[in-house]
Amino acid sequence: MPNIYNALVVKGRDTVGQQINVTCEVQQLLGNNRVRAVAMSATDGLTRGMGVIDTGAPLSVPVGGATLGRIFNVLGEPVDNLGPVDTSTTSPIHKPAPAFIQLDTNLSIFETGIKVVDLLAPYRRGGKIGLFGGAGVGKTVLIMELINNIAKAHGGVSVFGGVGERTREGNDLYMEMKESGVINEQNIAESKVALVYGQMNEPPGARMRVGLTALTMAEYFRDVNEQDVLLFIDNIFRFVQAGSEVSALLGRMPSAVGYQPTLSTEMGTLQERITSTKEGSITSIQAVYVPADDLTDPAPCHNICTFRCYYRTIKRISR
Repeated sequence: MPNIYNALVVKGRDTVGQQINVTCEVQQLLGNNRVRAVAMSATDGLTRGMGVIDTGAPLSVPVGGATLGRIFNVLGEPVDNLGPVDTSTTSPIHKPAPAFIQLDTNLSIFETGIKVVDLLAPYRRGGKIGLFGGAGVGKTVLIMELINNIAKAHGGVSVFGGVGERTREGNDLYMEMKESGVINEQNIAESKVALVYGQMNEPPGARMRVGLTALTMAEYFRDVNEQDVLLFIDNIFRFVQAGSEVSALLGRMPSAVGYQPTLSTEMGTLQERITSTKEGSITSIQAVYVPADDLTDPAPCHNICTFRCYYRTIKRISR
């Protein structure tokens, strides 16, 4: 029997003869040699009787310099039509957070180049920063400006995780990065950012795990290359939303406001890995959608507890 979080690969042909290759992640052991798994891609064409291969390990994705300048999906597969990526170095997306003795407690300010931010709500190097706001108030625009300012002046590398947001925004961000030189088209190896997208058209399994894929890539630069890394996540609320969908599919009893009962655990598992160690640091800037502008909603409430610094964009002012 496969273990929890093992990656399964479903292979076969659909009714019109096209090859199907769907990766799933084991979520529950049901007994009687049965498991319940969540698909990481569309399940169109799947039928009973298809062969399933247990990979024997959690989902692993490429890491290191080969990821810079490229766009990946949740499985670590390139989706930018620029050819294959070197997969000689991979890392599992599920791993424990750094031990307490590995953490670095030194305090230092991370300058963004945006005066109002550096003066009124400065960022801590190696901390987590939240951008709270409702729909259409400029969270993504602000993140794009931060990437433009920081990635140019920042000596290290950045990883951007697009979690459940619009595909158009992901394309706009990619084009802006190429124009600004953060992604070097002539020499991809000199690029400063890796992009990981699991957009709103993806199934909930992909949206729930794409944040871990981006984080795994950032962790390699911190732990192995000993660099200071920037991790941008847009939008962390979609991570919670995808977890709620998966929880319903698994038959769990809903908790407050219909969210999954494991909300705190899922959020803590992700956020605890974003930290500074003696080798390097991950400074994370995360956009947080606030449903109906209600900060008492369980999703933004659980996020606030994990942030070192956060600020709220107000719709009335943005208009």
